[in-house]
Amino acid sequence: MITLGLILLIVGLVFGPSILVTIGGILLVVGLVLNLVPIGGSTRRVF
Repeated sequence: MITLGLILLIVGLVFGPSILVTIGGILLVVGLVLNLVPIGGSTRRVF
């Protein structure tokens, strides 16, 4: 999801439609949040 958001963000910045930048930014933020926040009691530890 992070990769897809980053790709949409870059494509939106290159080709101009602001909706792609918006969707890419949302996917990037949601992907980072889901990656960093443990959901369902799973513990992820980054050392």
